[in-house]
Parts: sequence; C-alpha cells; structure tokens
Amino acid sequence: MSFTDEVVQTIAAELVHCEDNATVVSPLTERYPDITVQTAYEIQMAAIRIREQRGEKIVGKKIGLTSEKIREQIGVHEPDCGMLMNTAMMMDNDIIRLSQLIAPRGEAEIAFVLKEDLAGPNITIADVYRATEGVIPAFELVDSRMKDWKIKLPDTVADNASCARVVLGTKMTKLSDVDLRHVGLVLRRNGRIIDTAAGAAVMGHPAHAVAWLANKLYQYGISLKKGEIIISGSLTPVFDIAVGDHVEASFGELGTVSLRVAE
Repeated sequence: MSFTDEVVQTIAAELVHCEDNATVVSPLTERYPDITVQTAYEIQMAAIRIREQRGEKIVGKKIGLTSEKIREQIGVHEPDCGMLMNTAMMMDNDIIRLSQLIAPRGEAEIAFVLKEDLAGPNITIADVYRATEGVIPAFELVDSRMKDWKIKLPDTVADNASCARVVLGTKMTKLSDVDLRHVGLVLRRNGRIIDTAAGAAVMGHPAHAVAWLANKLYQYGISLKKGEIIISGSLTPVFDIAVGDHVEASFGELGTVSLRVAE
C-alpha cells in the first residue's frame, strides 16, 4: 500500500493511544506487509510530534538492539533507535508499576550525558568522547505495543524502539576514568545473579553505539543535543520482571542502579 501522510499520522496516533492506555494492536508488519524501516521511522517521529504538542519534551535518545544476543532473542538483524521523553524518566530505586505497562522487560545499560551537540555524518568514538560529560548506570524498561511481542524491525522502530521507562543511577563517571569495553555488569534479581556481561557486548564499545546513533539520526535531520541522556543499549538479553521484584545492576566502578516492581 501507499503510506500517505494521513496513514502515517493515523498509525502514530494509534500507537500513542496504546502507550497511554497500556493496550496493544496487531503488529504493523502483519497489517502492512510492505512497511519499510524508513516508513517506520516516519511513524515514530509523527508520534513524537503528537507527544510534543501536548507538552512532553525530548530529553534524550536511545539505541536499541545493540547486543547480538538481543537481536537473536527478538529476531531482528540491526539496531534501532528512539526518543526519550521526560515522562519516561525515573530515578534510582523508583517503583515500576506494572499496571501502567503491558508486558515490560528490563535491560541494563550505560547512559551517556552530553556536554556538546553531536551531529552526523561521520561521527566517531573520539567525537563521542569529546562530547560526553560522563556516564551513568541505567535500566531501560522496554514494552511493546504490538500484541504478544510479535515484532519485526519496522514494528519496534515505529513503536519508538519499544521504549517505556528509563531508570538512572546517581553516580556519574568521566570517560577518562574508565575503559567502557571492560566494565563488568552483574545483574541481580531479588539478590540472585541472573546475568553477567562486559561493556564490549554493546557493539564492541558503548561509545560506538552512540556514534552509530548520531550518524543514523543524521539521515532524518536530527542531532544529539547538549544535556541529553543517551542510553547506549543493553549489555545482556532482556529479562522479565514481576510484582515484588527488586532488580539491581552493578557496573563495577560506574556504580549501581536498581528498581522495584509493584502492581
């Protein structure tokens, strides 16, 4: 089918409604078999404009599917990206309420805080280092508005890279004080270790993921802005959460971040 602006706007409004009301729709790739990733990004940006028109603000960006293990787990073949809105941001040890979400899954990530703009093309890891104030431990809660998490790449791209909540730790570390490739992660749920990883799991280096994001968004006339928070992608496969859980990610010298789960 032809994806007119009217169709793009209709799908975008549908996805915003689903997120607002914790409801789902059939995957876009089932309803629109010829949907492309390019069209999916157009839908994502139309949904962001709806949110901005009602007063929400972009406070950062996210890279998703940066880990090969996650791509295998979800069944897609390349990273994606989305926008972080002020309404999604939470602080360390905050309570995640499942009643406000659909079927959330957790990811432990390293967040970059920018002190300068980053605009593609041809952004390198060195550029990311120059533009970064510091890094912070983070959790992302991903939540698909597609029924039963049946997603292909266009589905998650249109759905703002499945973003739902972002929990930030309280410690910021300068990049000059750490080698992100070798930062270890120990992920615990209710005191028990459920996974471990190193920073290199994120595209070989988390800063490489941020460079990828700057270059990707250049295609759409978007840059990374001074003061924004950029979450660089999960170090491990996503994990499930349930009511009563307390989840903690320890990133060694970067510190920890935790969240609690309630109804």
